[in-house]
Amino acid sequence: MSEKTPEAFKSIRHKPGLQIWTINKLQMVPVPEQAYGNFFEGDCYIVIHGKADPKQPVDVHYWIGNASSQDEQGAAAIYVTQLDDYLGGSPVQHREVQGCESAKFQSYFEKGIVYKKGGVESGFRHIETNVYNILRLLHVKGSKRVSATEVNVSWDSFNTGDIFLLDMGKVIVQWNGEQSNRREKLKAMELAQGIRDRERGGRAQIGIVEGRDEAESPELMKIMVAVLGERRGPLKEPTPDDQPDLYQMGNVRLYHVSDSSGNLVVQEIATQPLTQDLLSSTDCYIVDQGGSKIYVWKGKQASREERQCALSRAVGFIKAKNYPSTTNVEVMAEDAESATFKQLFKSWTDKGQTQGMGKTYSVGKIAKVEQTKFDVMELHARPELAAQQRMVDDASGKVQVWRIEKLELKEVPANTYGQFYGGDCYLVLYTYMKASKPQYILYMWQGRHATQDEITACAYQAVNVDNEYKGAPVQIRVAMGKEPRHFLAIFKGRLIIYEGGTGRGAVASPTPGPRLFQIRGSNEFNTKAIEVAARASSLNTNDVFVLKTDLMCYLWFGKGCSGDEREMSKSVADIISRQDKQTVMEGKEPADFWVALGGKAPYASDKRFEQQEPSYKPKLFECSNQTGQFRMTEVGDFSQDDLDEDDVMLLDTWEEIFLWIGKSANEYEKKEAFTSAGEYLSTHPAHRDPRTPIIMVKQGYEPPTFTGWFNAWDPHKWSGGNSYEEIKQKLGDVASISQITVDVNNTDLNQGSSGYSAPDGPVSSPPVYQSHSGHASSSETKSAPPRGTSSDTAPPRGTSSDMVPELLINKAVDELPEGVDPTKKEEYLSDADFKTLLGTTRSDFYRMPAWRQKQLKKAAGLF
Repeated sequence: MSEKTPEAFKSIRHKPGLQIWTINKLQMVPVPEQAYGNFFEGDCYIVIHGKADPKQPVDVHYWIGNASSQDEQGAAAIYVTQLDDYLGGSPVQHREVQGCESAKFQSYFEKGIVYKKGGVESGFRHIETNVYNILRLLHVKGSKRVSATEVNVSWDSFNTGDIFLLDMGKVIVQWNGEQSNRREKLKAMELAQGIRDRERGGRAQIGIVEGRDEAESPELMKIMVAVLGERRGPLKEPTPDDQPDLYQMGNVRLYHVSDSSGNLVVQEIATQPLTQDLLSSTDCYIVDQGGSKIYVWKGKQASREERQCALSRAVGFIKAKNYPSTTNVEVMAEDAESATFKQLFKSWTDKGQTQGMGKTYSVGKIAKVEQTKFDVMELHARPELAAQQRMVDDASGKVQVWRIEKLELKEVPANTYGQFYGGDCYLVLYTYMKASKPQYILYMWQGRHATQDEITACAYQAVNVDNEYKGAPVQIRVAMGKEPRHFLAIFKGRLIIYEGGTGRGAVASPTPGPRLFQIRGSNEFNTKAIEVAARASSLNTNDVFVLKTDLMCYLWFGKGCSGDEREMSKSVADIISRQDKQTVMEGKEPADFWVALGGKAPYASDKRFEQQEPSYKPKLFECSNQTGQFRMTEVGDFSQDDLDEDDVMLLDTWEEIFLWIGKSANEYEKKEAFTSAGEYLSTHPAHRDPRTPIIMVKQGYEPPTFTGWFNAWDPHKWSGGNSYEEIKQKLGDVASISQITVDVNNTDLNQGSSGYSAPDGPVSSPPVYQSHSGHASSSETKSAPPRGTSSDTAPPRGTSSDMVPELLINKAVDELPEGVDPTKKEEYLSDADFKTLLGTTRSDFYRMPAWRQKQLKKAAGLF
């Protein structure tokens, strides 16, 4: 490994979100975004996660596959050390081992993590969509953040407690163990949908088999038996997850690391409760949290050797203590400590903070965004600030905006710039000058209610724009509601996000009834308006709101908003409504105001932002007694979706402990909830105040003091029935799966290329499908004959012009039958073969844009 700056570092971008590399032949190779969340067991990866808050240090993770070599592990560790220097020593470093990843790491992959067999060294390939010739079995674990491990395609791999995905390319069968719960089933279903959308272009079908009643899914069971053979004997019992208990997590010890004597010495100096004054800037320290996690703290004035060897010393410490090799390690520099590290100390004071943590007092903000004025001149004096803030300039450059319409780009009128609809996707190209040369940022804004086709087309069109500018643009994917600061700034305080609908003129229809917009921001660089539910519970004393009705427009000022916020809100309100505005002060609302919101209701009304805010970050835990002992599992980067109806959840906001009781939580957990919370407090390594209030909250009856800690809380989330059954119902008719993709008598389940290609991985032999008897079918080498025209296709074409697919697929011009137009091979297929190969009906195909038709033909070998 060379000491000079690795070439891969030059492509690192300072931006929110993920950047991932794999170690291939001891070199860092970027992983395409479509493959994020897929990890090969034989490889090591480096993952960088940038935060939206530029004041927070980036997280650098290096991930170790169970089958990776010592050379690859060593190369990854060296790269992480060099990367730390390259980024100024501020990143928080994490060592992650397959199957034992930290909650933070798991939170990056909302749809789950997939572990794949093998590695990429023997044939690294970019991910290929629409590859169907696949056969694998994924073992899914977890209910909040799921992971899926590729296991042997056999009934022997199944057990009664977990969920398994039998992935056959065009069909994914989800088999739910009888002991799995509704939450686990839902997360596994989301993982299956993610595989379908990311790896199959949205064209695979998903079927569900409930393990407790397989007879309800006879068609799907025929498919499983065709692939796995007949099942003999009962399935195995599940193996419980090994989670550290509270006492283990609360057993914290501090070790001093020094080389002052010429030899590196590690010495225990304190046990909990730890205090910040034990840490000296001249040295490095190890904090051991009961063997469940190891933290390394690097003082600013520690020697270069101590700082550079911090990660390797932590690994040596794990070995010396005989801890599992999977133990998580987190390394950080002084003044760049993570929230989880600070919470191990009885008191912690950041620079500029007048009061530390450690006692119960009113702290924090509820749904309040930090409001600080942006000094453009600082960018010129401090370029590192520009990189951290993602504020490349003063946002005065040129802006172009397109909307995705019919999967193509449609330029948006300049007078509507800054207005984004949740049912649309947009491309925003920002051009600015640097050293007299144009620079570009391309934002891909994705509405929460946009279709999968529109999201896919948005990414495709971004590539086209990128190519048009010869790869110069910096591409940033922006999820609705997560807009970075520079994105807000380029619209000069006039950014409005509508919850639903579309900006397409021929389609747009205003939502009937009152509409409520929450406005946040104190200047043109950080202001935006977000549509929220038009209910009183959506209000917040710290913000400004615009309520638009058919007859009146109200401008509501909360008691906690500032004068700057009120001024900014007026210009945004003029865009939302041309009506005259009636200013309403909190507490002095007219009766018509409450009528428009459906009546008065509690809302977040504490002016907490005026009080001291400590560095404590609220934490959410899933509570369980399944192993006979109370255990808690932290949920990283939590949202309302993480509240599980089957569980008791604990929300720790430091000054209060909330116990959220799901409506389907078991009786024992309900009865023991207060005892559990008291146990959590008494075992906390910071020796928390035992008088900390404990508040029990039941599902469906959450007060604003609880919901205010969650972004975009939906009070009606659980009122519409069971979400798992609803989503399962939307997957469609399982009978059509077997009709389209499998003929059990001819067990060639997938027609495709002759090689098996796991996305983003090496090529191997094609899968062999088993018949009922367990022997390979005699028709393996043949294409399955058409089963007739599907009911939704056009009438059959004349048989004289229909050709068997083998005469057309992957054939050069001189290999085609006489008279065949090589540019229109699809026209010579029967309707049944057309739909089987292209995944759509003939009529729907010709309604698609040309780029999409070309893409489908390439995937089918007809281009």
